[in-house]
Amino acid sequence: MSEVRDAEIALNRAVWAVVNERFTDAAAHDQWVRPEPVWGLFAVPERELGVLGDVRGLDVVELGCGTAYVSAWLARAGARPVAVDLSSEQLATARRLQVDLGPEFPLVQADGERLPLADGCADVVVSEHGVGAWCDPQRWLPEAARLLRPGGRLVFLTNSHLSALCVPDDEGVAGETLLRGHREAYRVHWEGGGVEFHPSHGDWVRLLRASGFVIEALHEIYAPDDGSDHEFYEIVSQRWAGRWPAEELWVATRG
Repeated sequence: MSEVRDAEIALNRAVWAVVNERFTDAAAHDQWVRPEPVWGLFAVPERELGVLGDVRGLDVVELGCGTAYVSAWLARAGARPVAVDLSSEQLATARRLQVDLGPEFPLVQADGERLPLADGCADVVVSEHGVGAWCDPQRWLPEAARLLRPGGRLVFLTNSHLSALCVPDDEGVAGETLLRGHREAYRVHWEGGGVEFHPSHGDWVRLLRASGFVIEALHEIYAPDDGSDHEFYEIVSQRWAGRWPAEELWVATRG
């Protein structure tokens, strides 16, 4: 891996240390005790999307798990999750909640582009706003494919490409003006923030196919009519996300 990419990963790790201190640690308890899985900024219920299916008895790897609330939901549903994240601070929050609330499952500190896990160890690889935006898809998609058994599923949520075109460089939510070119959004270094990847739909199709995946679905996620702005993530407003998709939920199968 290049020195440039190593520096970007170090920057992202530092960003998430700050985010956990300011926001995600305090929010984690409520996320862990949710009675059902939800997706994204506007907490769209899994029962409305049906992308995970029955996970009982399945080996699941969560990439970019943050405080590992998705893995907690999956464990309670009968899966055997392993939660992976770059941030030691977020994993420390996850460990505290495992002790306080349960259930317990393995927590692994690692870069999603270089995973210390065995080939074919998973039936499902899942990520909710983790590797999709924060890791290089040319690196993390082959890793996800390596982890999956034949026929295994990849389910990941990321910011919509359109939102990445409309979010200001410095601060604030997406507006109604295109602020960067279609190809410029592939890799964005935010002022005062980290480095993110926002491939176009065409890029995602090409990259997924190159890693041996068959695309099953793309769900474009909008804000519900009765939704509200997210408490701390400044990406899109509820009003904006009611008109345009805020997030993209991809489902693919390893061939």
